[in-house]
Parts: sequence; structure tokens; C-alpha cells
Amino acid sequence: MLFSQKIRKIAPELDALKMGMDWTEDDLNKPQVMVGSTYGYGHPGSFHLNKLTDICMENLAQTGAKGSSFIVSDMCDGIAQGHDGMNYSLVSREMIANMVEVQGRAAPHDGLVLISSCDKAVPAHLIAAARLKMPTVFIPGGAMKIGPEKTTVDSTARAYSRYKKGDINKKQYQKIQKNACPSCGACQFMGTASTMQVMAETLGLTLPGAALIPAQTKYLNEMTALASRQVKKLIDKNITARDILNKKSLINAVAVHAAIGGSTNTLLHLPALAMELGIELKAETFDEINRKVPFLTNTIPSGEYPTQYFWHAGGVPQVMQQIKKYLHLDVPTITGKTLRENLQSLDNYSYLQGMKQSPNEMPAREKVIFSSDNPINNSGAIAILKGNLAPDGAVIKHSALPKKLRAFAGKARVFNREEEALKAVLNNNINPGEIIIIRYEGPRGSGMPEMYYTTEAIASDPELASSIALITDGRFSGATRGPAIGHVSPEAATGGPIALVKENDLIEIDLSRRSLNITGVEGKKENPEKINEILNSRKENWQKPELQKKEGVLGLYTSLATSGIKGGYMKTNNHNR
Repeated sequence: MLFSQKIRKIAPELDALKMGMDWTEDDLNKPQVMVGSTYGYGHPGSFHLNKLTDICMENLAQTGAKGSSFIVSDMCDGIAQGHDGMNYSLVSREMIANMVEVQGRAAPHDGLVLISSCDKAVPAHLIAAARLKMPTVFIPGGAMKIGPEKTTVDSTARAYSRYKKGDINKKQYQKIQKNACPSCGACQFMGTASTMQVMAETLGLTLPGAALIPAQTKYLNEMTALASRQVKKLIDKNITARDILNKKSLINAVAVHAAIGGSTNTLLHLPALAMELGIELKAETFDEINRKVPFLTNTIPSGEYPTQYFWHAGGVPQVMQQIKKYLHLDVPTITGKTLRENLQSLDNYSYLQGMKQSPNEMPAREKVIFSSDNPINNSGAIAILKGNLAPDGAVIKHSALPKKLRAFAGKARVFNREEEALKAVLNNNINPGEIIIIRYEGPRGSGMPEMYYTTEAIASDPELASSIALITDGRFSGATRGPAIGHVSPEAATGGPIALVKENDLIEIDLSRRSLNITGVEGKKENPEKINEILNSRKENWQKPELQKKEGVLGLYTSLATSGIKGGYMKTNNHNR
């Protein structure tokens, strides 16, 4: 007996309450499917999801199921940039997952369809799918079109920095703003939103080629219709998300992440998902896989092209074809077939014919997704650094890193808030060869906001971009380029070594050795034993500074969050579900 029917037998109000809406007596006997989306007016990544929900509901009805639409709208990291709203970004992942759990547990359903596009919504939906243990299909909301003159959303931050420095005028800046977002969908670069759509597909919770279909196209609608019908088949066979999500599928996701040069925020989201599954996914695993899987995807910010072109170049299936030897091809997927079988039957999916319809300015497909025989780089884009500055680890996306910064030492410029660092960059108070330290911005500090505006201010200055580094216990946007090291753990708010750094300490980065160390004081190099003595002395005298008071849900998050290197999830007594 279906779960919904079992609950009907013990909850007499249930039928009456549903018939107080649009349910008929016949609907009550059907398989019941919860359709959860992040639709809302908050940003273009979610603004169009009500249309996909309508398509889903129609197709569920045609399969003989009854859909129930639920909404937990998400926030936009772009709109939250530059103010304290960014502190709520990572906590929003936790809250979305929690609310989908509440909705899924409180109202009995037999299946689950989740529809989202963006940074925290997609990982939240993946976490909720693992938590609810129901037959589940995920429907990605697709990719935004590129703007006129090849303008993308990330170009606005660089233009702003140039405008503030006087390099361009207000009219030029506003033109870029006007052209940056010509449609709905995830931002046009391989940032967190695009990366997490790719991860959802790689994990097996979407139909093949579903990630990053250009939004507002018939192909996205066709995929949505087919995916919605698939959930009824999963219900009939009692195949749940927990049957699909496992250690092998997580390893596949890490491998594909390496090949696409995905967002560093994935190192927060996949470990948090793994935690829900009772699996430990260590940062070192990302490093090991990135050392051997080639980097193939020539998309912004590490490359040249928008993600719209990525889908037309073959999308996730093409990437998987190129790195098959690194993948577990026997993993199950929502199609009822293995990953291997899916890759052999792509012609069965009508919406994938849209991949052949290239946009006018798109280059040859092999210039967007390279072959494994001729990769952009022989290894992936992510490295995990460790040392006395980051004993538990730190994350760097090195795919666009200048060669001279791969082994680099410089004097520390220390800031306890990002706003102070950004001001210093914009006012030309940072010198070539220095290393910016931004601390107390980790999960326990301010909620782990992005340092995006600071990195873009650096990127807009060619001299600084090629001669300095930024190190933080916070995190970075998926659009971040250049010498940016984040997730430093333990974080400053818990007394980690980054809290002990002083102005003009010598910091050394060595990518080949995967090391990140404090090596000197006042610009003078000292031996490791002396540095340890100095750090121990500073630790004894360290006092946590008075941080901005955290209230409400942000206060709850900062009191319960794990470190960035572990995923930044809210740890509770039953966190291994």
C-alpha cells in the first residue's frame, strides 16, 4: 500500500482538508507527489520556476498521479553581495532543506519532485532528497542566456570596480548592468548555480543532459515533462533517492567537478550531502581526484565561454564520455538504468536534439568541452592546501592562477572584515607582493559569506591580480578568479591559526607541495620551530574580538555550524541520518 493511503486510514481530517482545496475524491486514491520548488520574485534563477511547476503538475496528472505544489523560495547571492545579507547565504541552504523536510514529513506523499536552479537551492534540494528517502526526481531550472556584446552577470562586479576607480564612466557601467541578465535561469558562468546543476545530474537524480539547458526554451519544457513522468515509475518500483545516492555517485560528482573546473562552494555542498547519507567525503578526496582527472571545460570564469554554450557542446554527457575511465558507470540513476546505459541511449531523449542547435556566435564544440586527449590542463582545477596556517585544510581553485603565484611568499595585510579589505583595494592601499588576510568570516564568525567584491576588485587591476593573493576563512563566489584561498580551517572565530596572523607576517603558498604556512615575522623568515613558539605564545594571549551580534536564524547557524572544510552544515545530535 502507498504511504499516502496508509496515512489516510489513521488521519480522518486529511481527506476533508484536501477536498477543501482542489482535490476530488478520485484524487485522494491516486499516488501523491510533492512538487517542491524555489519559485519566487527574488531573482531570475527562480522567477520562472512556476512555469516548470505547472508543466510538472500537468504531466503528473497524465500518469495518474496527483501533484501537490509547495514553495520554499531561495535567496540570490548576487543580490546579497556587498552587504550583510550575504551572511545569510549558506544558512539559507540549511533552512531550505529543513523546510522541504518539514513539508515532506508533515504531509504524506509517495514521491517527490524538486525544481530549482541556483547556488543554495540545488544543494538544499539534494540534501532534502537524501533526508526524506522518497522516490525523487530533480528538475534543474536551466541556464541564463548571454547578454548583448557577450555580457554576463559576473562582468557587472568587474565593471563596478573599474567605475569606482575611474577607469570607465557611469554610462559605460550602466550599459553593462542593463545587458547582464537577458533571461531567467542560473548565471551564465560555471559558478555555484551551474556547478550544482551539473552535480545533480552527475549524481543520477536528473534525466541525462538535464543540467544547464538554456532557460525559456522548449527543450527545458520537454525535459521537465519527461522528468515529471519519471517519478511515477520510481514510485511503482519503490526506488528512492537513497537507492541512487551513494559513495560511488559522490566520487563521480567529484570527478566531473574536476573536469568542469567547478565552483569551490561544491566543497561545502557535497560533503554536507554526504553527511546526510552517513558517508564521509573528505577534502583530501577532492585533491586526489583533481590530481588525475583532466580539466576540460572552457567556460567562464576559468575559461572563455558562457554555460549556454556548455550545454550545446554536449553538456554533462559529453564531459562524462571524455572521463569515463574515472567514473563508476554501474551506478543507478532515476531512469532505472545505470549511468553506462544512459550514456549509450542519449538518442532516446528528444530534448537533447536541442544540443545540435548552436547559438550564432558559438565556437566549435571542441573549443568549449575539450577532449581528454587534448585537455586544457592534465589535472583538475581544485587543490587542498595544508600547513600551520590551515592545519585542517584550505581550498584554492588554481585553474586560472598565474604561474608565478603557484609558489609565492608575501607580507600579510590583515583585516577582520571583508569590507575593510575591499576599501583598501579600491583605495590603492594594497601593494604588489602582499597577501590579504580576511578573517572572522567563517561559518562560526559571520556565517561564511563570499569575498566576491574583493576578489573582483583585485581581478580588475592587472598588476594586483598577477602579484597578490587573498586568504580567508570565508568562501568565494563560483565566479571568483585568480589567487583566492578560502575555507581556511580551523577558522578565526574558533581560535584557528588564521586568528593569530599579524600585519607583515610572512605567508608562503606552494601549490606543488599543497602547503600554506606562516614562515616569518615582520617580513623576516624564521625556522618552523620558532614559528610554532610564536604561534603558541600568540594563542595564549588571543582574545576573540567583539563580533557583530548574530540574531535569529543567523545566530542559530553560527552557533551550530561545522567548519568550512567539513561542509559548513549545522551539526545536531542526529546529524548522521
